[in-house]
Amino acid sequence: MAFEPEVIEVAIDDIQPMKTIKASIKKTAKYRQVTTSVREVGIIEHLVVYSLKQVPGKFLLLDGHLRLDVLKSLGKRSVRCLLATDDEGYTYNHKISRLAPIQEHFMILKAVEKGVSEERIAKALDVDVAKIRRKRNLLNGIDPEAVDMLKDKRITPTALRTLSRVVPDRQVEMCELMTAAHNYTVPFAKALLAATPPSQLKEPLKKKLKGLSPEEMARMEKETEGLVNDIKLIKESYGKDTLNLVLACGYLSRLLDNGKVVHFLSSHYPDILAEFRKIIAATSLAA
Repeated sequence: MAFEPEVIEVAIDDIQPMKTIKASIKKTAKYRQVTTSVREVGIIEHLVVYSLKQVPGKFLLLDGHLRLDVLKSLGKRSVRCLLATDDEGYTYNHKISRLAPIQEHFMILKAVEKGVSEERIAKALDVDVAKIRRKRNLLNGIDPEAVDMLKDKRITPTALRTLSRVVPDRQVEMCELMTAAHNYTVPFAKALLAATPPSQLKEPLKKKLKGLSPEEMARMEKETEGLVNDIKLIKESYGKDTLNLVLACGYLSRLLDNGKVVHFLSSHYPDILAEFRKIIAATSLAA
């Protein structure tokens, strides 16, 4: 899902929702939380709309139906929206990411900068003030490059605190390993911390990982270092490999468009023909 670079102000009467909010939904805790949040802080996460070309000036709502309904109930006349460049509303909720912890952190900072008190934000989000303060301080000790790598990832505050215990270069390495493994959990972050050489720790670890001898720890550190180097090599060759794959698949597609070639392969090399088709299908799905 792609967006226009600028956020736009849209009259609420010009937004056409894709579904109606049932009366039973309005009685839920979620709806009450959204209502309190919008009343106290305003819209934190923009609505997403698509411009209806057949009806100039009107917009289709792709995301934010609860928020729109709350805005109407509060008598609001307009709202700031993200403008999507396509109208894939039926798949939109599968594509859009909910606010990641780091994004939420920046939203809270932005609200505080505008003069909204922590107590008011806590009330809006239905959490205690201490939790808001923890969210506000979420990135203390985290390198900006690491923040950029994790800004849209579902990493927990505890995993981020684990990350802050190592030097910036090691933080970036740990982020690369997390991203490669698609694993942002606390146990994985702690395992990477345990495999960090003492020279890359901000402070010595108070406890050694149970069940691991010094020799095993050294081997773990060496294997982690090897993984980081492998990731760097993969990054360097990825573009070239992808281009080669696209060219190869294009050639295979043209080859299998030839009926005589397909007949020959099916008669003499059916296994090879099947593999060729699998490669083309897999590449088409990836695209």
